[in-house]
Amino acid sequence: MVDKKSSPKKGTPKAEPYAIVEASGKQFWLESNRYYDLDRCHAEVNDVLTIEKVLLMNDGKDLKIGKPYIKDAKVEVKVLEHRRGPKIIVYKMRPKKKTRRKNGHRQELTRVLVQSISVGSKTKKTKEAKDSKTTASKVESDQVN
Repeated sequence: MVDKKSSPKKGTPKAEPYAIVEASGKQFWLESNRYYDLDRCHAEVNDVLTIEKVLLMNDGKDLKIGKPYIKDAKVEVKVLEHRRGPKIIVYKMRPKKKTRRKNGHRQELTRVLVQSISVGSKTKKTKEAKDSKTTASKVESDQVN
C-alpha cells in the first residue's frame, strides 16, 4: 500500500494589498497591477479614474472595514480600452402557442488597470478640484464672450 503524502508548502503566500470596491452597482475585489472589466464608463482611453467607494481594504498588515465606506480611501484605475462582453442569447417561447422570440445581448464594458490602492487625506484632491473648477469656469466665460 502506498502512503500518499501531501507535498510541503513551498512558501507562505505573500499578503498582497487588495481592496473591495463598489463600482457600477457591483462589488469588485481589486488588486494592484491587474486589469478588470467594469460596466461602460464615460471616460477616454488612458484617463485615470478614482474610485472612492471602498468597502474593505487590506494593505498586508491590517484590515480596514468601512461603515459603509472607508473614509479617505481611494483606488486609482487607468482606462485601457472600451470593449464588449460575450454574446448572450435570450430565447423565450411559449409551448403550444407558436410564440418564439430570440434576442442577443452584448454588454458594453470598460477594461481598467488598477494603478494604486491608498488611504490618504483629501486636502490635495479638494485643492485640485477647486483649481479645475475655476479653470473650467474661466473657459466657459471665455467661450460665452
